[in-house]
Amino acid sequence: MHADSETRRSSAQALPEVAPGEPIIHVRDLVVGFGERIILDGLSLDVMRGEILGFVGASGGGKSVLTRTILGLVPKRAGTVAVFGQNLDELTHAGRRALEQRWGVLFQQGALFSSLSVRQNIQFPMREYLDLSQGLMDELTVAKLEMVGLAPDVAEKAPSELSGGMIKRVALARALALDPEILFLDEPTSGLDPIGAGEFDELIATLQQTLGLTVFMVTHDLDSLHTVCDRIAALAEGKVIAVGPIETMLASKHPWVSAYFHGKRARAAGFGVEGAR
Repeated sequence: MHADSETRRSSAQALPEVAPGEPIIHVRDLVVGFGERIILDGLSLDVMRGEILGFVGASGGGKSVLTRTILGLVPKRAGTVAVFGQNLDELTHAGRRALEQRWGVLFQQGALFSSLSVRQNIQFPMREYLDLSQGLMDELTVAKLEMVGLAPDVAEKAPSELSGGMIKRVALARALALDPEILFLDEPTSGLDPIGAGEFDELIATLQQTLGLTVFMVTHDLDSLHTVCDRIAALAEGKVIAVGPIETMLASKHPWVSAYFHGKRARAAGFGVEGAR
């Protein structure tokens, strides 16, 4: 195990492990709003350890809001959010920092710091949470780049020198910097061409299997949902209206779910067609 893993796990000992069969993320009756507009209205959802859960919903419906609420970036009005069995409302500052070291986040479009090099972007969480030498951080940076399929010399580049696919991979390397147990992905294949999106899906699946990650993936990509997701949760009207494997989505009678998985784009992708997928 890398030194950063040892340091991180030592600092996170205050957080208990989740018992087998218990959800690693537990959301109940969550209400989130901005002004008079309610975005999430009594939403409940469990994410199980070791699964890749795809989270779908209409644009502007609150998919990213849920992610940011779990991360503590958006305040909630009501409800409970627990991660690793810990109610986030009950965490001390030290407990919160310990928790943050156990998840990694890939935001939409990568969200790299434009003024920092790739190396500095990947090392940002290491500097924030760990006490490592520069030499060790440089070694870990190369390891993370190789983990996502990028050459070591990419570390010296600026984000402006990267293609869209490379930006996504660097952002993923940064999300993996602390050897997290949970990976949050917000539209990871958005903006990628079909080949690039397919390769990124394969990368996520490989990393999940190799590292034993739990992945919470906000996406609208039907191919991603079919290729890498163990279960799918569908959001409409501020609530999770269906959850289960792809077969559950295809069999759902809810109007939004049916339209999503049997509509024109879904049929073009091979969904909702007799004998397809």
